[in-house]
Amino acid sequence: MRPAADRRARGAAVEAAARAYLARAGLRDVAANASYRFGELDLVMLDGATLVFVEVRYRRDARFGGGAASIDGHKRRRIVQAAHAFLAQHPKHANAPCRFDVVEADGDPASPRLNWLKDAFRADDV
Repeated sequence: MRPAADRRARGAAVEAAARAYLARAGLRDVAANASYRFGELDLVMLDGATLVFVEVRYRRDARFGGGAASIDGHKRRRIVQAAHAFLAQHPKHANAPCRFDVVEADGDPASPRLNWLKDAFRADDV
């Protein structure tokens, strides 16, 4: 498999594992891989009435910092911009409380270790 195709397959497997993990925790699917010119939302889910924008970050090895450490200010701004675009396209969620979570993943992409960071950052912080 080509490196880019391998990376996409690994990303899809890790996102699927994160989605299943969050679903077992009671969150409901709204969207996945919602793409906009300035960014992408990996997962959009509902936690009760709260709309949750989930960034999934995979690292083969967590010894050098987990996935959340790789989400710098620029990446957070892009995620928040994508969330605003999502809300503009989906007016039924426009007044819902929102939260930004991160799911860190490491190890085997087919069965990764997951660490869910609720409320990892806020739109006001960017």
